[in-house]
Amino acid sequence: MIEFDQSITWRELEARLATTTNARHRAMIENVIEHGKAECAFSVDRLMATLSDEPAYHFWNAGTDWGPKGRDAIRAYYEGFVASGAAFFESYKPRIVVDDDNIVTENILRQLVPGSVALQRGLDVPDPDGHYIVSARVVNFWKFNAACQLEGEDAYASADAVFEQVPDDELPDAYVQMLEMVGMQEPANS
Repeated sequence: MIEFDQSITWRELEARLATTTNARHRAMIENVIEHGKAECAFSVDRLMATLSDEPAYHFWNAGTDWGPKGRDAIRAYYEGFVASGAAFFESYKPRIVVDDDNIVTENILRQLVPGSVALQRGLDVPDPDGHYIVSARVVNFWKFNAACQLEGEDAYASADAVFEQVPDDELPDAYVQMLEMVGMQEPANS
């Protein structure tokens, strides 16, 4: 079975929080931690609770912004993200920069996705019914309002994502359970 630890997504943020004394910075870091935990718990409601009233996402890849704008569009994005089976990832953050209005994270993203998701992202995967680890470097700019709610994410992803197929018998149990939860896979005991 492959190793996958979703708690990597917030581990460095918790370490940074432990050394941060500025109350506003602490509230912002706590919000990003909750955002990551909500993503890994597949909880759209918890994700939406981290956002301001009028958030906007900017996802930049190859010079194009395809991020959703506004609460309704962002909710639909997250609902699709979970339903597609793409919400299983770990995001190691070797660099975190905090100022009074922003957090910037450099991420080494490792995501386990169905072949259909990999194909939608333009990857030339050999088996659309397979499962793939997709790895990329991403920089996120997290902007906050006065109440320390996220006004959005600006993400810049490397264009050179790499992937490798994972045999079905090596998929992590938590990933298989997530696929079962969203109806993409039959329960293991059926």
